Amino acid sequence: MDALLSDAIAAARLARGIHLYFQEKGFSTDTKTGPTDLVTQADRETEAAIKDFLLSRYPDHAFLGEEGGQEKEAGYRWIVDPIDGTVNFAHGFPFYAVSIGLEVNGELELGVVLDSTRDELFWARRGQGAYLNGRPIHASETDRLIGSLLATGFPYDVNKDRENLIYFERVLEKGLTVRRPGAAALDLCYVAAGRLDGFWEVKLKPWDVAGALVVLREAGARVTGMQGEPYELGSRYIVASNGLIHDELLATIHGRG
Repeated sequence: MDALLSDAIAAARLARGIHLYFQEKGFSTDTKTGPTDLVTQADRETEAAIKDFLLSRYPDHAFLGEEGGQEKEAGYRWIVDPIDGTVNFAHGFPFYAVSIGLEVNGELELGVVLDSTRDELFWARRGQGAYLNGRPIHASETDRLIGSLLATGFPYDVNKDRENLIYFERVLEKGLTVRRPGAAALDLCYVAAGRLDGFWEVKLKPWDVAGALVVLREAGARVTGMQGEPYELGSRYIVASNGLIHDELLATIHGRG
């Protein structure tokens, strides 16, 4: 697992170099499901570079990437978002990252999230703690929702799926402070590092969260679905917090708080 983690970190650093190159050189931009669902030349080239790097070392592994989909089936599966926060990246807004998770026989074993603009490397191995640039991190100790700092995000088709607008309104009505930075992997790592106390979102994909989930859990955070059930990769809902405010956050989202 040490070698796998080292290679995941090397792949993330390779991705960061590509991000910075395209930010300086410029890049083409296209759309996928709608006008706000962007994909850039950098997304595609970053994913291809990560895939080539990892599969050249582990040819028997599976690979799931946001842009290319699933590459075969295997007990070891890399789950990659080449640029988490593509809209931010496309506009030069400095909050985006590469996210890499490794799943072994259905269990996430390690995660790496690298913030390209700040060069902040979040990583964790199951049972080995969570780290930011080599320093241990832990979820916050905020024990009341009223004093917490929260974050969320919205799907590209928000006009078709307004569910999270309802949750968002309920949270705001309580006078709570909410941010919407636009890169779920970093939002989740910020919960792990104690920079945020809680986060929730609807309709995230496996590549949006796989790299951050091990970091979260190893940092002592709590991660569930919308009913407080254990979170499973690919679930429609995710709620993450320091654990101390979790039940209160869920109650508020559901209008019971």
